[in-house]
Amino acid sequence: MNTQAARAVTTSTGHRSRPRTWPVPAALVALSAIPLAAGALRLVQLAGGPTAIPADHRFAGFPGALVAHIVGAAVFAFLGAFQFLPRLRRRRWHRRAGRVVAVAGLVVAISALWLTLFYDPQPGSGAVLFVLRLVFAPAMAACLVLGFTAIRRRDIAAHRAWMMRTYAIGLAAGTQAFTEGIGEGIFGHGVLVADLSKGAGWVINLAVAEWLIRRPARRRANQGRRTHATA
Repeated sequence: MNTQAARAVTTSTGHRSRPRTWPVPAALVALSAIPLAAGALRLVQLAGGPTAIPADHRFAGFPGALVAHIVGAAVFAFLGAFQFLPRLRRRRWHRRAGRVVAVAGLVVAISALWLTLFYDPQPGSGAVLFVLRLVFAPAMAACLVLGFTAIRRRDIAAHRAWMMRTYAIGLAAGTQAFTEGIGEGIFGHGVLVADLSKGAGWVINLAVAEWLIRRPARRRANQGRRTHATA
């Protein structure tokens, strides 16, 4: 390690500093808080509790697909956030929790596809959102399968990339809470605006995921160029 690198990781007391990694899962949990809270209120409502959110006639009774989707999303969002902690990736917890996250993710994807195909469309939504859900639900399941096959062949980089894409798709509901408000504030109300605003949530999440996936390669390339220039 050169002198500059040593200074970068050593504090004034002579101890090496550790990068703070907890803000990442904290931010991911916070992003998923809005849809998870709405899902919890819906479960309370379906169980006969107080009506804290507007009733939805599509889910009269106690639909199993909706319950599976909400519970699976809660497990996937919460446990999945902590899979990004480097210190946990080097322990057995990461592997065991990863299996739970994978199962929960498949439940989310399959139940989302079921709700799209066999339930009435969401009020205020149109054909664009219907098609987007038919695209991203199978895409989430496909990314999970590819991530699982990658870790089976010990391809850590590919596993990390596919799981990040999976989490980006699954966490789109949190981003959509912001894109819908921004879309309506700029373009007004309308079915197409609402559909495209929700679609923007998936696009933004995947764009951020792809940037994070490619960042280590760009960093290594920049370091290589600096080393070559110094030599």
